[in-house]
Amino acid sequence: GPTLPNVKSYNINGPLFFGSTQAFSRLFSVKEDPDNIVIDFTGSRVFDHSALEAINTLADRYGALGKRVYLRHLSKDCARLLANVHEGGLPPYEVVELSPDDPFYGVAEQPKFYKDVPVPKSG
Repeated sequence: GPTLPNVKSYNINGPLFFGSTQAFSRLFSVKEDPDNIVIDFTGSRVFDHSALEAINTLADRYGALGKRVYLRHLSKDCARLLANVHEGGLPPYEVVELSPDDPFYGVAEQPKFYKDVPVPKSG
């Protein structure tokens, strides 16, 4: 059968906000991890700018080593805000599996980052 690439998955549980970003960063073994990383946010919620920065910083650490990060089950506005917050070039991550099953929530963020991101509205 086909050979799957070496991928490591991390399942994040609990809220990600300014008070939890250091613990979040310590969950990962950037140097030891394979070239493809999946971070699944099904059990989490991204609350604020600090959380977005923590995700971007982590992805940049992987990217500096030529590794790719795949983010799963983020809210739609969170996925778009990540790109707005990222500075310099394309971020070394890809948001995957945007679907109606993804969570619905807003992120507490500065208005300048929401300038081209629709404010979430419940269905």
